[in-house]
Amino acid sequence: MKKKFLILGLLLFATGVVAAEDEVVPQDEQAVVQAPIEVQPELQPLDAVQEELQPDNPSQPTAEVQPDLPPPDPAKLRGMRSAAALVVKQEQERTLFSKNTDVPMPIASITKLMTAMVILDAQLPLDEQITIEKQDVDTLRGTRSKLKVGMTLTRDELLQLALMSSENRAAAALARAYPGGVPAFVAAMNRKAEALGMMDTRFVDSTGLNSSNVSTAQDLVKMVKASYSYELIREYTTAHSHAVALRKSRNLPFHNSNVLVKSKSWDIGLSKTGYIHDSGRCLVMQAKIAQQAVIIVLLDSWGKYTRIADANRIKRWIETSFIHKPHAS
Repeated sequence: MKKKFLILGLLLFATGVVAAEDEVVPQDEQAVVQAPIEVQPELQPLDAVQEELQPDNPSQPTAEVQPDLPPPDPAKLRGMRSAAALVVKQEQERTLFSKNTDVPMPIASITKLMTAMVILDAQLPLDEQITIEKQDVDTLRGTRSKLKVGMTLTRDELLQLALMSSENRAAAALARAYPGGVPAFVAAMNRKAEALGMMDTRFVDSTGLNSSNVSTAQDLVKMVKASYSYELIREYTTAHSHAVALRKSRNLPFHNSNVLVKSKSWDIGLSKTGYIHDSGRCLVMQAKIAQQAVIIVLLDSWGKYTRIADANRIKRWIETSFIHKPHAS
């Protein structure tokens, strides 16, 4: 009897094993078992996705970067005759060459850049007629002028002559015709200088004939950069010439005081010269040299052509120092 139960148990056990091995799984369930479920990516907020798409260094421009200038070699500018000089890249304000940049000194007619900014900031009507008066005549140094007492010009034309030809009577008339007169105008000049961070600069007149108009090369870079943002200042300081219409169909010609604006080898965006005995020859410019926008300040250069020679030395130095690094292919 025990033997029969043992045989029956073995038969039942064998039947269950076979059934388990032969069990058929439905087709739709089989697909689920055989193919793993695809995991969907987790959605992220839009700003997080954009952040991931940014380069590792966000300050690194994605556009093609222009080749840069190598560190300056002062030995190549050993012949510089200006007592103070400063050359900077305009946008980055990176110094390329410097010499006595923090020494305050008279700036002569470089002053007229500030004169122009104050006039334009006041938004006075440029077509207003202004007559040259005896007050506008230079009694301090006795400089001459083509603008005779009694002549009437627009504020716009006076502004152009002051910037292009460095006309002292034009600059004096502009300050005199300012609301509040010359004292109010000079106060506005000094406020503007302070607002631009020109802490070592002081103005006492609109012409620059007074040697108490002082600044440093560092401050003048700030003034040139600010002046460059005015379209009229750029236009008038780089104009080759202008003719003032007189009666009887006569014209009175005026020319730019900087001969470099006529040179085809220069790409000048802003220019201003200055000279009195106390300041020596001065020159400030914005120019594009070897694909680089630079600001040049030259102060107290003795000799009629030394400031021009120094500017050309700087131009050659930048052009010969320029290294074009080929892009990786």
